[in-house]
Amino acid sequence: MLLSRENIEKIDVSKVELPQGSSFELPERVLQFGTGVLLRGLPDYFVDKANKAGVFNGRVLVVKSTSSSGTDEFAEQQGLYTLCIKGIEEGQEVVRYSINNAISRVLSASKDWETILEAAHNPEMQIVFSNTTEVGIVLSNDKITDNPPASFPGKLLAFLYERYRHFKGDTTKGLVILPTELISDNATKLKKILHSLAAQNNLEKDFLAWLDEANDFCNTLVDRIVPGRLPKEEQQQTEQELGYQDQLMIMAEPFRLWAIETGSQRVKQILSFAEVDSSVVLVPSIDKFKEIKLRLLNGTHTLSCAAALWSGFITVKEAMQNDSFNAFVKGLMKNEISKAIVDQHIEIQDAEDFSNRVIDRFSNPFLEHRWESIALNYTSKMNMRNIALLEKWYKKNLVPPLHMALGFAAYIKFMNTKVQNGQYVQEIDGQEIALQDEFAPVLFDYWKNPQTVVHNVLHDDSLWGKDLTTYPEFEQAVKQYLDEINANGVLKTIENLNAEWQVEY
Repeated sequence: MLLSRENIEKIDVSKVELPQGSSFELPERVLQFGTGVLLRGLPDYFVDKANKAGVFNGRVLVVKSTSSSGTDEFAEQQGLYTLCIKGIEEGQEVVRYSINNAISRVLSASKDWETILEAAHNPEMQIVFSNTTEVGIVLSNDKITDNPPASFPGKLLAFLYERYRHFKGDTTKGLVILPTELISDNATKLKKILHSLAAQNNLEKDFLAWLDEANDFCNTLVDRIVPGRLPKEEQQQTEQELGYQDQLMIMAEPFRLWAIETGSQRVKQILSFAEVDSSVVLVPSIDKFKEIKLRLLNGTHTLSCAAALWSGFITVKEAMQNDSFNAFVKGLMKNEISKAIVDQHIEIQDAEDFSNRVIDRFSNPFLEHRWESIALNYTSKMNMRNIALLEKWYKKNLVPPLHMALGFAAYIKFMNTKVQNGQYVQEIDGQEIALQDEFAPVLFDYWKNPQTVVHNVLHDDSLWGKDLTTYPEFEQAVKQYLDEINANGVLKTIENLNAEWQVEY
């Protein structure tokens, strides 16, 4: 039995959360660019959750821009798909299934452009979602009269111009535009590109005024791991358990966050789906959430990556099952990173709460997050995510952050590579890891003199933007941990640090 509107009543409600039959009749209130799993696992999840609570009462018209197949599956299942939420929440394993009925139609930009433009005439349309990857928000030479325009900004501008003309510049018919692309200031950049495209297309000044006055472009930050399709065997087991087939079934972790930057009461009223989930945050500035995520999630990944690899762990969940490594990660987050980032905007409780949720996420037994993947572009990640942390730490402390120092020592050891077929390669427990790091040649040269490698790496401001040897006792701490790692291994070094940390803190 294939998941479809006709078959919903045959599905066991005790195993999966079902949509109400009336939800199929809800009006289209969202235009969404993209069918990707992040959109279906986060924004569309919030829309469906609100609809089930009788709050938002609107559905999503999806525009598929890529040439690959995919609209047929959505048509066969009337947009329905199962979201499998699997992971750790507040220390407990959770598995939940829900049939999502947020999507009303999926249209192909290349085949259905006129139909998509007709949706601009819908007075109930209020919101735009997008996730077109980082390269989607770029300026092109699009003509809005093309069928369709090639770029996402070109398509959006054509849609907005059609809406402007149809409603004769009515300022109450503007849209709330929520890009979820993982670039900083995503909506601000998108709006700037639309202005440039409008000028290229010689659009009238009245339209530009309407674009600015009637529409709200809100910068957003999204955070949820949505691996997407289940492995084939797991998919079959799940379908057997639930009693139906689903070509569109996807998985997501329990954690979710959508921070949306706005101070507008109009926007808050339109985004009523935020009322049903505290993980949708409408705030005047999303900077706090960007900082917390970058430092506590991404920074922790980077500072613990080499230590995990040297300990023989393949995946993040495997590392978190080790008590010593788990304690090291907690110590790193709660006693160093959290204390470093607390300021007038970030309270200690903010950092504490997020740290606890990161521990849950790292421990998720259903995710195969490989440390080798985290190690890609290692030096650049270390610079972007963690050097500012050192600066923040030393503004408050005169002693070195020991967990960070150990993380740096493991990183420096990881960069002691060999050259093989033109690649820089690290070998751990007989397994070779080919580095993708533009600074690998620099570190390779520094390792030609092991006695000075720590000083040379930390002193090199071309790597870090500053000389890290100027931080009191940081160089000594990194060197001490590198010597200890070489003598005893990473896990023993971590155990010693954990014992010291328990006394010191």
